[in-house]
Formats: sequence, structure tokens, C-alpha cells
Amino acid sequence: MTTLLTSTQAGSVVLTLNRPERANSFNFEMVNELRNALADAEQNPQVRCVVITGGGKVFSAGQDISEMKQAEEISYRGHLEKTYNPLILQIRGMGKPVVAAVNGPCAGAAFGVALACDLRIAKPSAYFVVGFGGIALAPDSGVSLLLPTYIGLGRAQEYFYSNKPITAQQAYQWGMVNQIGGFNFQALVRQVADDLASGPPEAFAAGKKAFNHAILPNLEESLTHEGILQEAAGKTAEHHEGVAAFLAKRKPNF
Repeated sequence: MTTLLTSTQAGSVVLTLNRPERANSFNFEMVNELRNALADAEQNPQVRCVVITGGGKVFSAGQDISEMKQAEEISYRGHLEKTYNPLILQIRGMGKPVVAAVNGPCAGAAFGVALACDLRIAKPSAYFVVGFGGIALAPDSGVSLLLPTYIGLGRAQEYFYSNKPITAQQAYQWGMVNQIGGFNFQALVRQVADDLASGPPEAFAAGKKAFNHAILPNLEESLTHEGILQEAAGKTAEHHEGVAAFLAKRKPNF
């Protein structure tokens, strides 16, 4: 079964994360499929907007911890450099608008993916969890830069330390989510995508470059630094306890 479903509508492509048995968590295959689909969308002149969403009732739980656990000698920095770092840069570097349609829980690396998108539309029941602190890791996938950019440093640190969920309503009030759609969620996502697809593509691409230059000029440097911190954190006893507790569905003893 493919880990990514692709569908088209007038001027847009919808990319649906599709690992329902694992809460749409990312594995190597899903990251690669998403990157390839984004590259195809960038090259296709018929596509003028991209929507990323999750299958079922979950956007994505983030990185599949079980996959990381199976790779005994994995380098966390090396993993980020092959997966999420280029994915985040690819989303921000795309000239076409990318919309995150957050249909449910969104955590960890998936939170970084959603934050990297140009707009976020959420269901009222959706929520966001930083997640990394729960398994004793530093943030990755651009979360250390993107989250404070949207909600402020104080709030970002609070929700990293506490691992509390950020509700869709909070995210909207703080400017992290652009719109909330209830029973009309799918219709709202389609309308936003249609509006973007009918806009001036060259001006949109130039505007995105301008925003990146003004607000996120150090994104690549931040991703690299996250990888350095992640590499060190991944070797600690705290992290091993955090992963063990996560897999056993118990509270970690840090």
C-alpha cells in the first residue's frame, strides 16, 4: 500500500499521508514519496497549489519511532539530513503555495511540516503537539525556528517543555492557523486551494521568496543546528528512557 495518495482538482494537487495503521507517522518511504510528489507538482504547469493532509482522522503523529528503534546504529543528524531537512527546505523553496489541511492530531516532525507550509487550515478537533521533549529530544524539522516565529518564543518554549497540545482555537488566536473549518472543512480547503490556484503564480513565487528572505533567512542554518543537537540528544540515557516509555505507553522516568 502506498504511503501517499495523490488526487487532483482544478489547478491543485492534494497529497494525503496514508499510513492509517501508524497514525500516518512518517517513515523513510513516506518522506521520499512526499518529496517526489512535491517535485512533480513544482514541475507541472497545470498545478498551481499543493495541499498536504492526512488520511482518516489524523494528520500525522510525526516520525515513526518504531522505525528509528529498529535502526540500532542510526545517526539522528544523518537521518535528518536525508529526510526532514530537505523536505522542509523544499516546501519553503517551492514557488507554488503549499497548504496544510490539518484534519486531526499533528505532532513532532509532522508539526514542522505543517509549519513549513504557507497556510494552515484546521478542523476544530485538530491539535498540535511539539512532542520532542516527551522522548527527550531537541526539536527538529524546523520547529525551533518556525514555531516561535508564529506564536512567540515564550509560548513555544512552554509547549516544548510541557508537551501540552495546542488546540486549533489557540493556534488560530495566536496566528499559527489561518482558518478553522468545521463541517465544511473539505469545502473550505477546496475553496482556499481554488483561490490560490487562480492567483498570479509568478508574483506568488516572488512574494514567497521575499518572505523567506525577510523572516526565515537562517532556516537552513537552523535545520543544521537542530541536527547537531539531535545527534547528541539521541545518545543520552534520557532519550532511551523516553523511547522505551513511549513504546510501553507509560510515563517516562527522567
